[in-house]
Amino acid sequence: MKVAIVMGSKSDMPVMQDAIDILKGFDIEIEVDIVSAHRTPEKLFDFSKNAHTRGIKVIIAGAGGAAHLPGMVASLSPLPVIGVPVKSSNSIDGWDSVLSILQMPGGVPVATVALNGAKNAGILAAQMISTADTCVLDKVIAYKEGLKTKVEQSAKNL
Repeated sequence: MKVAIVMGSKSDMPVMQDAIDILKGFDIEIEVDIVSAHRTPEKLFDFSKNAHTRGIKVIIAGAGGAAHLPGMVASLSPLPVIGVPVKSSNSIDGWDSVLSILQMPGGVPVATVALNGAKNAGILAAQMISTADTCVLDKVIAYKEGLKTKVEQSAKNL
């Protein structure tokens, strides 16, 4: 099962790298690409309409500024889309990106994570994949146990 990670421009890559790293850690196959909603609309349409035919199960879409990419992907694809608002150089402190992704109309859902929250997008995608893949489920359970252990260790070290 594959997860596609798309972003509006190369400048989004430092943020989106967190999703890539998490999914690689869960041994989930990924496909990464730049798909601009405004500069490459034909590519956006082709990607969104056909991702499910290539074995993609979840799409993570990151975008800054007006951040139309996640919503446009969700409008065209039957797959779950996780939006990552990116605080970009042309954003209004990231709020424009957050609201553009979060405030989707009824019928076109986009699961939205925090500003620059690609790590959580990767974890959420892994959890979605884990509903049909027990290997990934075991890794998600182990990951969450690891989080618990880190907190307990931090508490002991106070």
